[in-house]
Amino acid sequence: MSDLTAILSRLDALEAEAACRRCLSDYMDICDRLDADTDLTALGALFTTDAIWSGAGDRYEADFGAHRGRQAIMDWMAGFCTTPPHFAMNAHFLTAEALTHNADGTKTGRWIMLQTPTFHDGQSFVMAARLVITFARQDGAWRMHRFTTRNLYARPVSDWNQPVQIPAPTPSAPVAAD
Repeated sequence: MSDLTAILSRLDALEAEAACRRCLSDYMDICDRLDADTDLTALGALFTTDAIWSGAGDRYEADFGAHRGRQAIMDWMAGFCTTPPHFAMNAHFLTAEALTHNADGTKTGRWIMLQTPTFHDGQSFVMAARLVITFARQDGAWRMHRFTTRNLYARPVSDWNQPVQIPAPTPSAPVAAD
């Protein structure tokens, strides 16, 4: 019986990690498509009712502040859901993932995030941040409980989709069969 208990415990841990990854992926997907029609209730459901979303460090603490509670996070995010959309284009990329199982039953993940937005005013940036997110199980689902983002760098760039030829190797002649 102890072997089965150990296997079930390991399975539960793996399923929890997958659910945490999915929660963050769903959040990034919504953030990549923010506009006046964004379902903020779906975004809010990714957070616990008492969640905290906060910017950390000199830059992001000043730029984003902290928002306490699911409704406060939704209200803040509503400010990005404008017409025209705040983001003309937005893409988030996550890497360097590490998930930890905490003694209190929560899970903490860290990622490096690359973001490549173009804003409605035409400005484009390449930005990187360190994310540290604690997930808690609430109402049968893993949700973000503490979301912290810390700027690593942000740089303006020119237009992302320049009408230039993408370099490609020159095709070689087919090799004759013997």
